[in-house]
Amino acid sequence: MHSWLVLPEGASAENPAPLLLWIHGGPLMSWNSWSWRWCPWVMAARGYAVLLPDPALSQGYGQDFVRRGWGAWGEAPYTDLMAAVDAVEQRPEIDQTRTAAMGGSFGGYMANWVATQTARFRAIVTHASLWDMDSFVGTTDAAYYWEKEWGDPLREPKRYEQNSPHRYADAIRTPMLVIHGDRDYRVPIGEALRLWYDLQKRGVPSRFLYFPDENHWVLTPGNAQIWYETVLRFLAEHVHGEEWQRPELL
Repeated sequence: MHSWLVLPEGASAENPAPLLLWIHGGPLMSWNSWSWRWCPWVMAARGYAVLLPDPALSQGYGQDFVRRGWGAWGEAPYTDLMAAVDAVEQRPEIDQTRTAAMGGSFGGYMANWVATQTARFRAIVTHASLWDMDSFVGTTDAAYYWEKEWGDPLREPKRYEQNSPHRYADAIRTPMLVIHGDRDYRVPIGEALRLWYDLQKRGVPSRFLYFPDENHWVLTPGNAQIWYETVLRFLAEHVHGEEWQRPELL
């Protein structure tokens, strides 16, 4: 499995860096591109080693690689991600006692799934994420796409039941930061509201960053600054044990 590892300046066996697993969206995408929107160098500048894996469903590795996770996002994509983390944690410049995970869209789904399957991370950030797959497929602006991959949820509910993170909400122990834009029609805001309710109901340490004027992406410069600063403050709180500091722009 192809992955990229971004190391901060000075990371070494004597000064190991905390690890941030960053899961790409899509899911038919790859980390082989670059943008300010999903920029690991911002995190590296703050001292994090950033792992950018291409798990099952990623593009660029042939049709069989996509088929491994088709309609089963909680299976091979998840085990691929954990295998990548296991491998990189063996490197001397990585501090395996301080790790976090994050992702947006499909990556947000995977962040939610990770939260329900393991407590190995100190913090999880989920952006524009899918939570209740059954309710989601009827409200997204691309319902046809999910029915093509997952089937009709009324006639073929098995995939939805097996791979919907919300069914395993009771297992979450990891602090979570939930981020969503109100004008998101690809993954409607209801997914974040339901996730937030489920976390609060169960007493999971969590925060909610809400953008009333953003869609599936965070596009305006000021909001992008708020996004990065809030994520970094949340990671500092739970990965480094620092006191929470509300970003000034908020």
